[in-house]
Amino acid sequence: MQYNRVLLKLSGEALMGDRQYGIDPKRLAEYATEIKSVTDQGVEVAIVIGGGNIFRGVSGASKGMDRVTGDHMGMLATVINGLALQSALEDAGIPTRLQSAIKINEVAEPFIRRKAMRHLEKGRVVIFGGGTGNPYFTTDSAAVLRAIEIDADVILKGTRVDGIYTSDPEKDDRATKFDFISFQDVISKGLKVMDTTAFTLSQENKLPIIVFDMNVPGNLLKVVTGEKIGTKVNL
Repeated sequence: MQYNRVLLKLSGEALMGDRQYGIDPKRLAEYATEIKSVTDQGVEVAIVIGGGNIFRGVSGASKGMDRVTGDHMGMLATVINGLALQSALEDAGIPTRLQSAIKINEVAEPFIRRKAMRHLEKGRVVIFGGGTGNPYFTTDSAAVLRAIEIDADVILKGTRVDGIYTSDPEKDDRATKFDFISFQDVISKGLKVMDTTAFTLSQENKLPIIVFDMNVPGNLLKVVTGEKIGTKVNL
C-alpha cells in the first residue's frame, strides 16, 4: 500500500445519489463496499463527511438566518450523515466509531485524539462528525485538521469529478485535467480545491491532497495502492 493511514473527505451531497436531497441507501452501500476494499488491505481509514445534503450554514445565512445558528445546524447534519455511514459500514462488516466535535454522548463519542488513533490502530474506521465544533469553519477545514491530528499520510477528497481541472469540466468542454499540481499553482491559478483556510493549513503541514472520483468502483483502492488516479496536490 502507498499509504498506511488516510483521511477520506466526502461531501454531504455525495450521499444523495440521484436524489435531490437526503440520503440514498444505495449510495451508502456502494461507499461501504469501496471502503471495505481498502480496510481489508490493512489500511487505516478515517472519514470526515459534510452535511450539505441536509443543511448548509452558509446557505441559511444568505437567507437571513444567523450564521452561527446555521453553522451549528450544519454540524448536526454531519452527525446525521455520520450515523448513516456508520450503519452502512457495519452492515458491510466493518467495525466503526463515530466521534463528534459536539458532545452528543447518546449517539457518538466525543472527539478525543488519542482514542481516535487507538481505534485506527485496532482496525476500526473512525468517522468524525460535527465539523471542528466551531462556526465559520467548513468540513474541509475539519478534514485537514483531523488528518493532521491523527498523523494521516494523505487526504483523499472523494468527489463526482475525476480530478482538478483548469475550469469546471461540467460547464466547460475545453477544461483540461491536472495529474499533479503544486499548492502554489493551485493558489496562483485560483483553482477551487478546498476553502482557503483548509488549503493553507494543508500546505503549511505538508499534507498532500488527492482529488478523485469516488463514484467509480475500485478508484479508492487504486488511489491507496499508488495508481495515478485523480489529481495529486503536493509541495
